[in-house]
Amino acid sequence: MSTQKLERSFGTKDVFTLAFGTMIGWGWIMLSGQWAASAGMLGAIIAYVVGAVLCVFVGLVYSELTPAIPYTGGSVVFSYKAMGYWPAVLAGLATAFAYLGVAAWEGPAFSTAINYVIEIPKYGKMWTIKGDDVYASVACISIIASVIITYLNYRGAKQAAVFQTIATGGLIAVGLVFLTGGAVMGEPEYTKPLFTNFKGFSAVLLMVPAMFVGFDVIPQSASEMDVPLKKIPKILILSICAAALWYMAMIFATCISAPASVRLNGVIPVADAMAYNFGAAIWGKICIIGAVCGILTSWNGFLYGGARVLYALANAKMLPGFLAKVHPKYNTPSNSVLLCGALSTFSCLLGKGALTWFVNASSFGVVLVYFMATLSFVVLRQKQPELTRPYKVKNAKFVGFMAILVSIFFAYLYLPVGPSPLAPIEWAFVISWFLFGGVLAIYAKNKYRDVSEEEREKFLFREE
Repeated sequence: MSTQKLERSFGTKDVFTLAFGTMIGWGWIMLSGQWAASAGMLGAIIAYVVGAVLCVFVGLVYSELTPAIPYTGGSVVFSYKAMGYWPAVLAGLATAFAYLGVAAWEGPAFSTAINYVIEIPKYGKMWTIKGDDVYASVACISIIASVIITYLNYRGAKQAAVFQTIATGGLIAVGLVFLTGGAVMGEPEYTKPLFTNFKGFSAVLLMVPAMFVGFDVIPQSASEMDVPLKKIPKILILSICAAALWYMAMIFATCISAPASVRLNGVIPVADAMAYNFGAAIWGKICIIGAVCGILTSWNGFLYGGARVLYALANAKMLPGFLAKVHPKYNTPSNSVLLCGALSTFSCLLGKGALTWFVNASSFGVVLVYFMATLSFVVLRQKQPELTRPYKVKNAKFVGFMAILVSIFFAYLYLPVGPSPLAPIEWAFVISWFLFGGVLAIYAKNKYRDVSEEEREKFLFREE
């Protein structure tokens, strides 16, 4: 059994900014105007209230499980404790797929944002994906950012946490300027219509789940938290509520700052709305600086989470062992970080045309993770009622039922019978990932067949 372990370096602020910053990425900067156009300003805000309530049920599940099973891996350790080997593998592969899928689209989003502030010369056309020409010069900007974020994660969790805190602070600062300017100088007339119709409301609600992806990185950092276990549920639920308030505030600020024609026809809607309200193009560029901070916090958080879940599986001999290596100096899962960083860097070559592929496919992975965590919650309540739970959810049967219902509802959205099914190429991503991961898991199962269940539990649930 390896004596290497991850270092406890995350304080309360670090954990909160990790979750909040991961949830607030690039989507709001592009979609706030579209949400208002579909449902009306109040309709879009109410859709986020409903979405936040639904996510809180899943959040309550994580709030009980994380301090009860405070080990790196999140859904991996939850599922193993409740259901055993293969459910844990499935949960881990789904988590890694979800995180890396979101991290993959941050690169093209980053170069799009930079191009709004300073136009990037287009040299070296490589190919065209979904009508978008991909140039080597543009891809290089994203690749440099990906390498830097990978390096920060390689050097240590604390460095990644410091970066996350600074970038989240920049994001919030720009958001507050935008919100204050809208409230003071905006025109209430721009916010009309407040409501459109139920179809428009439903269209916004369909997008909400993907906007809350990220709070579940908290369980991934369990072995690196220097935080009292009873405090974790508060941080987790607070991060969900903070993200909901952010999205609602940005919808309001976007609507009151500019007429619908500006919000819908601009290059980057929120930035164009801010520039219109403040009366100068420079303010649009300032807005994009905040958006870049959001991209970086989300990118950093998902790269961090993806590396931890792969490490947890490999450390328990459920994936090839080289992914379990902990750097002797930096105390990070160095090989897992490098693998995630390499996948993220490669995606920078695909351009913004591939963004929707990654977002939609990874959203399905998130739904599967939520379902596995919720199922673990229900099973453990029945199977291990004596398990020490520093935080115990009240009305557990109701919460478990609602969380499962939410997971099934979210899954329905992406299935062929649902209102927004995945495209064939997106299903190809999903199937390819699980086939590849399944082959590696079977390889590990055979290679480490002499590892007993007791030994594996020591790897997963290592005592200090």
